[in-house]
Amino acid sequence: MPTPVGVFVAAAAFLEGRRGAALLAMTTASTPATLGIDFGTSNSAMAWRAPGQTARLLPLEGDACGMPTALFFHTDEHSTHFGRDAMAQYLDGEPGRLMRSLKSLLGSALLQEKTAVHDQFVSYQDIIGLFLRRVADRARASLDGRLPERVVLGRPVHFVDDHPERDRQAQQALADAARAAGLGEVDFQMEPIAAALDYEQRLTQESVVLVVDIGGGTSDFTVVRLGPEQAGRSDRRDDILATSGVHIGGTDFDHRLNLAQLMPLLGYRHIGPSGREVPSRVFFDLSTWHLIQWLYSPKALAEARNLRTDYSDQRLHKRLMEVLELREGHRLAAVVEQAKIEASTRHAEAAIELGWLESGLSAAISPEVLHEQLQGPLQQVVACAQDCLRLAGVAPQALDAIYLTGGSSALRTLRDALREAFPGVPQVEGDLFGGVATGLAYA
Repeated sequence: MPTPVGVFVAAAAFLEGRRGAALLAMTTASTPATLGIDFGTSNSAMAWRAPGQTARLLPLEGDACGMPTALFFHTDEHSTHFGRDAMAQYLDGEPGRLMRSLKSLLGSALLQEKTAVHDQFVSYQDIIGLFLRRVADRARASLDGRLPERVVLGRPVHFVDDHPERDRQAQQALADAARAAGLGEVDFQMEPIAAALDYEQRLTQESVVLVVDIGGGTSDFTVVRLGPEQAGRSDRRDDILATSGVHIGGTDFDHRLNLAQLMPLLGYRHIGPSGREVPSRVFFDLSTWHLIQWLYSPKALAEARNLRTDYSDQRLHKRLMEVLELREGHRLAAVVEQAKIEASTRHAEAAIELGWLESGLSAAISPEVLHEQLQGPLQQVVACAQDCLRLAGVAPQALDAIYLTGGSSALRTLRDALREAFPGVPQVEGDLFGGVATGLAYA
């Protein structure tokens, strides 16, 4: 059901959530019930655990326990839509604005920028709070109208690479958004540690595991000692051997594929009459989920129109302006994401039909394109995993398993890269979209 925007609550001071390895402690019968919330770049989920019981995922959208992290603000109806409903409203051509990948703004100056939503000017942090309020409302609906005493939010190992102060500010901003959403004082736990806690529930003997959590915005790793005996201990700090992370995820893969396969159809790397390429910034922004909405402002549209003289082929500029003026940027991003998934799953070429933009226009993503375009970022991801093992002092052959979670960990090219880097180590697939939330309920 669409939900009115309502009142955006101002952020208040927040005692910074505890984080990292010092928090890895299993819930015991004496601890309160816990709600774990995985607020993801691309998808979100939540799970609840009563003391001494097994955690269970809670529905977020209809009967579905996972929900795309997306909002659509309907212009005519002044209503707000979430998840699959938000995506459907946008793809059906309803008037309004789609917002995705809001988590990527945490730690950036853009987070406090204000934008017009239903005749109000609100910050992107407020919009994150609005999404979390929807999550809180759904939790109450499943839990007899009350939230549990304790709420744990997941966080990547690094919101911002190599910048501790901005990383701290990012967590603080998320905590403030959670309070504005009515979630109260939340705790934080690293997402790969939460995934490890979920995996531990199915182990029958001690294992040394590399947890690989590849989400929409980050790739996070933990080397951890898990097992039934460890699960019964209250202090798990000695079991966490190392954590590491890098700010690369599924939306970065989509960005590269979009630039390579679709943006040339709009003029990317097109040589104009002056012998120079068309300025590329518009194509980079149009290929980045959380920046697309900025291209629809009057100023950005005027700048795009002024690029006309930089084109030798005016058809390409016409396509660019069609996408921007009709606000179809997220539609392009969505078809690239779907083609990536299809090419990986089927290990065959996936067609991208663009007849809605121009009759007969199409593109494609093949397994060969996936390998070529994603080789660079995947090398960085694998290098981060190898660094995590080095930090832990664990040889690759000493690993009992690689535990995969996060939607982007399903990518065949990623799994092949991990198999090459860690030959002979079994890869175990977890709940790609619910595992972190379940683990947070155990944290």
